[in-house]
Amino acid sequence: MRKAQDDCDSRGGDSMADERVIRLDQFLKLQGLVMSGGEAKHIIQGGLVRVNGTVDTRRSLKLRAGDVVELGDSVLTVAFE
Repeated sequence: MRKAQDDCDSRGGDSMADERVIRLDQFLKLQGLVMSGGEAKHIIQGGLVRVNGTVDTRRSLKLRAGDVVELGDSVLTVAFE
């Protein structure tokens, strides 16, 4: 299992404003698992990506630190610097 560290966004207007998130499609691109957003879309919507052990077909799924993303033989844990 490989730990992935990425830039991310802080969003929200409430007490969760400091929570760091990254979209699933962006994460796949930043980790080099896909070459483009279009490729990420097809792979995610095709049911080839697991998040925390469950297939998820939402490109815009917000990942948080500690989430585990699986694609083929690649297993990555989301971490932020």
